[in-house]
Amino acid sequence: MESCFQNFTVFRECLLIDPKEHPMLLAEPSSNSQQQRERTAELIFEKYNVPALFLAKNAVLTSFASGRATSLVVDGGGGSTTIAPVHDGYVLQKAVASSPIGGELLTDCLLKSLESKGVMIKPRYSFKRKEIQLGVFQTVDLDFPSTPESYRLYSQRVIASDIKECVCRAPDTPYDESSYSNIPMTPYELPDGQTIEIGADRFKIPDILFNPSLVQTIPGMDNFVEIASSARGLPQMAVESINKCDVDIRRELFSSILLAGGTASMQQLKERLEKDLLEESPQAARVKVLASGNATERRFSVWIGGSILASLGSFQQTWFSKSEYEEHGVSYVQRKCP
Repeated sequence: MESCFQNFTVFRECLLIDPKEHPMLLAEPSSNSQQQRERTAELIFEKYNVPALFLAKNAVLTSFASGRATSLVVDGGGGSTTIAPVHDGYVLQKAVASSPIGGELLTDCLLKSLESKGVMIKPRYSFKRKEIQLGVFQTVDLDFPSTPESYRLYSQRVIASDIKECVCRAPDTPYDESSYSNIPMTPYELPDGQTIEIGADRFKIPDILFNPSLVQTIPGMDNFVEIASSARGLPQMAVESINKCDVDIRRELFSSILLAGGTASMQQLKERLEKDLLEESPQAARVKVLASGNATERRFSVWIGGSILASLGSFQQTWFSKSEYEEHGVSYVQRKCP
């Protein structure tokens, strides 16, 4: 958080505003500690002199974006997946669950799996394509010997992420090597013009969200084996989170499960999660998984919810003002922004 606000560039050059003239609504992870919240408030007031501040949980904003005050938010991000129950606009902190399995790990698994099959993804900067005749292109390799290894890997991940988003989909049933060994191949054209065929990996990679132990079967992912072995699948996390909530609201949470975040845009993820939850949940529960049909809305649901919240007339009285900060101290943020 602190590094994001080291200078005024984001305000002056990107937003074209003076922070002294505008209240600020910040979205924060549901797992943020009290110390992190207070440090954020101190930084915003002391360094940027904003007139007022409000810290809102990501899960609450996602819930508002869908028009619900109570829901179970499944937020699939790049670095992790978080499940947070929201009741009447407040996160039930004791029931928040998180997993280190996120979109970036799935991308790494796909990249390593392709490499193990002899598919080498060329970073976009390492070649150029020129048209030698109508519709015929020639790829010319470019040499950049001083390119950092980290940038090369980043460039490959960008391409692998696009492959994941284009061809991967959650399988209807738990992934089994023998069942998917003869699955039809799907072609994908790489930026250098090379066309690759992707088979079982289309289903195996997304199923890591439901069965993290599959990471152990991906060559080159040894560093993540310990993390994956301790992680739980999405259905188990969701049920555990709901069971930690009051009995009176469990049925409502089962019927309002919201998918959000970039990883939530995975094809067939909604249907597979709903199917698995029906098997894991009590018989009396009516399970309903909800997701916007628009992938962009899923990815930016927190921002959409924040814009809705900030535009409400009733919200204007809930700001944590600069005068309150000076009078009561930074700890007052816990009361003003529960």
